[in-house]
Amino acid sequence: MFKIALVGKPNVGKSTLFNRIISKKKSIVDDEPGVTRDRIYANAVWLNKTFTVIDTGGLTNKQLSFQANIERQVKFAIEESNLIIYLVSAKEGINSEDYFVAKLLKKYKNKQILLVVNKTENINNQNINLYYSLGFGKPLFIASEHGIGIGDLLDQIIKMVGKGSVQSNDYYSFCIIGRPNVGKSTLVNTILQEERVLVSPVAHTTRDSVDINFKHHGDCFTIIDTAGIRRKGKISDNIEKYAVMRTQQTIEHSKLVIFMLDGSEDFNEQDEIIGGLAFKANIPTIICVNKWDKVKKDDKTMIKMTNLIRQKFKYLSWAPIIFISANSNKRVHTIFTTIKQIRKQLQINISTSLLNDVIAKAQIFNPPPMYKGGRANLTYATQVKGQIPTFVIFGNNPKYVHLSYERYIENQIRKAFAINIVPITVYYKDKNARVRGIREER
Repeated sequence: MFKIALVGKPNVGKSTLFNRIISKKKSIVDDEPGVTRDRIYANAVWLNKTFTVIDTGGLTNKQLSFQANIERQVKFAIEESNLIIYLVSAKEGINSEDYFVAKLLKKYKNKQILLVVNKTENINNQNINLYYSLGFGKPLFIASEHGIGIGDLLDQIIKMVGKGSVQSNDYYSFCIIGRPNVGKSTLVNTILQEERVLVSPVAHTTRDSVDINFKHHGDCFTIIDTAGIRRKGKISDNIEKYAVMRTQQTIEHSKLVIFMLDGSEDFNEQDEIIGGLAFKANIPTIICVNKWDKVKKDDKTMIKMTNLIRQKFKYLSWAPIIFISANSNKRVHTIFTTIKQIRKQLQINISTSLLNDVIAKAQIFNPPPMYKGGRANLTYATQVKGQIPTFVIFGNNPKYVHLSYERYIENQIRKAFAINIVPITVYYKDKNARVRGIREER
């Protein structure tokens, strides 16, 4: 895939241009410089040709926090790209930071570099000689926030792109969530065996949700690192609010969640809230206890920790628990072993006759109790298509099914068909709803 890196000093509009090119609001955009820190990837299509765009952090000659790490990430993006869009701002003007970036880019003599001047919407007379002084030829003028000149820019990009190839959709996407500093970014880097995302002891280093495609033993995956979620009272600025919102959206669009806990610290209320986000999404979840190498252990420590997690996160009773150390790459392989087991259970296909036998025997062994003036009589069940195992059970009236009896039926289905590490959904419908002209479902 042809790759394009957006490079420039802070606040020239790289993330705005990135979002404009891919036609999605993926990178966080804010007036504060230095919002983007990691490399953000996305595919774009123009004139039936597909290419990958990489958003990067702002380069500066100032001594700012994270700057060394940001510069390292930008260099990675440059090295893997076929084309570099060097973005400057007409609004901010050319200064020493632009020349600093230009000097860095001139080291890459084998790279195609396209100079683009952004934020030109309110500037009529452009001093073109000033831009020529950067040493990259004639610039292209755009205003990415308003979409001005974007078509011309994309046409120019297409001239440099070879035959477009649409990326396969066979990538199994999973995201990593947790409170700040539990080791999410460290785990990403360990899995990919490269410094792909920034790692720092400073809380909330990751702001964007960073997704990366990779292969593991022949299987294709997309791993998504997310921002650490802090308590609402501690969310300090708009950028952090955007990051939390983006994390919630990422969970909704993922096929699996890795919920990370810090095994070297006590679990707190925030861990329970974040676990609740995974439960609410109703998708497979792996509870991943990190920093296990820092825990003083005996032969019962893992059992005690497992029991504690089951007590704290009762709503994720089906989620498998694994223990790893991302920093020292210990037991990280168990993530993929567990994902394989989960995917196998998700593919389960139960015949209607077997399912009805289980429901009938469950009612004989433990008849439904009286509830809301009636007693449930479950007469027919079938499996329907869904992202997770999904079942519809028909009976006389769904309102007669008590919550505790719903749990009982769910447990009987799980037990009968060995569905023990993924969530399942059970709907209850009135078998006579059409005759009565009502819609009733639970």
